Amino acid sequence: MPIIQANDGTPLNFEVDDHTDPWERRPVLILLHGNGRNAQFWYQWVPYLSRDFRIVRPDMRGLGKSIFADGSAVDLSVESLIEDLLEIISALGVDKVHFCGESMGGILGLVLAAQHPSLIKTLTLVSTPVFIEEEMKERYALGYASRIEAMEKLGIRKWVSETTKITRLPADQNPGLYEWYVDEFSKGDPDLQIRMSRIVNQANVTDILKDVKVPVLGLYPGEGQITSKSQERLLQNSLSDFSMRKLPTNYHMVQLIFPAVCCEQLMDFCLGHDGLKKADA
Repeated sequence: MPIIQANDGTPLNFEVDDHTDPWERRPVLILLHGNGRNAQFWYQWVPYLSRDFRIVRPDMRGLGKSIFADGSAVDLSVESLIEDLLEIISALGVDKVHFCGESMGGILGLVLAAQHPSLIKTLTLVSTPVFIEEEMKERYALGYASRIEAMEKLGIRKWVSETTKITRLPADQNPGLYEWYVDEFSKGDPDLQIRMSRIVNQANVTDILKDVKVPVLGLYPGEGQITSKSQERLLQNSLSDFSMRKLPTNYHMVQLIFPAVCCEQLMDFCLGHDGLKKADA
């Protein structure tokens, strides 16, 4: 549980999971969570990947353990989140990393790969939109004027409970996972959750896709609600080295619904670019 400080003093926590053989120098893989979540949302992936990678799971500023002890607010912007990732990569003492981001974490991965390509070996996008379409904004508004108003009027827990049922996880198929998701998401500071949602609503990385030259793997739902067919085409037509794998669901959180399949695809992709075999092969 290393904690470093960002340039503005914000504490940045990242979990390290390393079960690689000590005599081997295995690659670093950063797993970055999406909007409002934290490093714990990758818990299912750790057993599959930690023999082959030094896994680093950051908490975005203001979430998880990346918080001030006195509850002080943090500066929150795409720029500050990218600077945080640069600080973490520098602290790791490596030249390059494999980067995997889910949803908003993938948006930040695209920005990082476009602006700092020398740091990124490969990029994996998990259900990552290019931008949030108007239809999705309306669904997340739950009948209110906006997503933000819905979050303010309903409260974070009620809002995330209702929106998760319709877009993120099939609550009836795995109620334990659904309830854990709602509980864990609801631990986040409400004000920060709302500020982060404003950033996500405005984010649009269409114009930088052409600048992403690293190999990119996409893990996406078969019929995505947040990542529509038109967004998939935008990625396929704009990224210079992109391959996509589809999972049999229309829910957004494919990394929680199909952890083993996602990890197998990511491992083959990353190790293939490193010219490495699985540790226990």
